[in-house]
Amino acid sequence: MILLKFTAVVLLAVCSEAVTRPGVAPLIELNDGKTIPSLGLGTWLGFTKSGDRVPVNDDSVQKAVELAIDAGYRHIDTAAVYSTEEQVGAAIKKKIEEGAVARGDLFVTSKLWNNNHAKSAVVPALKESLARLGLEYLDLYLIHWPIAQTEHSAYADIDYVETWQGMMDAQAAGLAKSIGVSNFNVTQLDRLISMSKVKPAALQIEVNLNLQQTELLNFCKAQNIAVIGYTPFGSLFHGKAAADAPPPRSDDQALLKIADRHHKTVAQINLRYLIELGVIPIPKSVTKKRIEANIEVFDFQLNQQERDVLKSFDKNYRTIAVTQWKDSPYYPFNK
Repeated sequence: MILLKFTAVVLLAVCSEAVTRPGVAPLIELNDGKTIPSLGLGTWLGFTKSGDRVPVNDDSVQKAVELAIDAGYRHIDTAAVYSTEEQVGAAIKKKIEEGAVARGDLFVTSKLWNNNHAKSAVVPALKESLARLGLEYLDLYLIHWPIAQTEHSAYADIDYVETWQGMMDAQAAGLAKSIGVSNFNVTQLDRLISMSKVKPAALQIEVNLNLQQTELLNFCKAQNIAVIGYTPFGSLFHGKAAADAPPPRSDDQALLKIADRHHKTVAQINLRYLIELGVIPIPKSVTKKRIEANIEVFDFQLNQQERDVLKSFDKNYRTIAVTQWKDSPYYPFNK
């Protein structure tokens, strides 16, 4: 595998390798010395148009993970709240038993939910995730949100700095090789770094054409924190776009011209652009053709004119705004 240091020059390194390694996700070195593949499979099924979570009512996630491993993915992302950990674990177990992959080849991420933010609750919650996954350790464990809640979804008065102390305990115990956060803003990240002995290895946030998060990406590059991008397609597809979502869609003529120039799909152009921004995208799909296509983005690179076109779609539009928490003092999207 290719090993890349996550520094300000990662983009150039990725681009220099891009033309020779189709279908391979190069490894990026984290600030703790571990490595992470630069593209992964997301397993969150998302929201319905009515705002409810898409239910997990079949084994499509397990099959998707199996297909992804066969296609060369080595980075799988899940979370306690997704209700997909059991299926992710079943797929990993099957592929290991088949000899297709070894545990050490895989990078598995899960996340701590809001109702386990007390320092003493972190390790037990992680152990529950590991039991569902059938694993002895995670490669990356993230605080899912900076917002603490009770079992009944009321806000809990727990500072995420306390939660981070529990995360450090989990890492020290060998239950998580690396630890990080998700959905934190610059102010929250900076505060956490200033008050902790261990810097987050990674930040997972929404990044797509409509929400390119320049300030946050620049902060993370300066701090040597890897950025993992969820919802990488944003509102690209008509069937997923809200009525108020800005363009582009997958039939946008400018995007189609770029895709045609590289003999790629618009979705692949989208993913390639995020990678060139220094983001590790984790597209989700349960469709074999799309799973296979999504990782075929390391055999070409965009030119500056193309990147300028893609940059023009940045409208600071957030697909996942979780406005039900906007009155929390820890709500991350006010800044």
